[in-house]
Amino acid sequence: MPRVLLPLCMSLLVEEESVTPMDRSWQPVALCRGNHSHLFFPPTTSERKDERERRELRAKAVCRVCPVQNDCLEYAMESTEQYGIWGGFTETERRQLPAAIRRRIPAAV
Repeated sequence: MPRVLLPLCMSLLVEEESVTPMDRSWQPVALCRGNHSHLFFPPTTSERKDERERRELRAKAVCRVCPVQNDCLEYAMESTEQYGIWGGFTETERRQLPAAIRRRIPAAV
């Protein structure tokens, strides 16, 4: 019998109770929304190192005073967000966080 490849969504048989959507209720009050959003992701064109560093510093300054910084970082870690500044950390910094911190972000930040 030939092997049939199913789409990923059809090949996963998961009980409904075990699937928990990620909580995004914090996003509407995040300070990065709106006029500041361009600071949190690299531009589509090239960016010099000094420009990137300046942009990241400005984004992190917004994160420091954001009321949902911990929720944002936790979301980025759970969803393995690969791009942008989330919760005050760049993608490289998030990858470097120790495993213990990644498992319990709110207590660590």
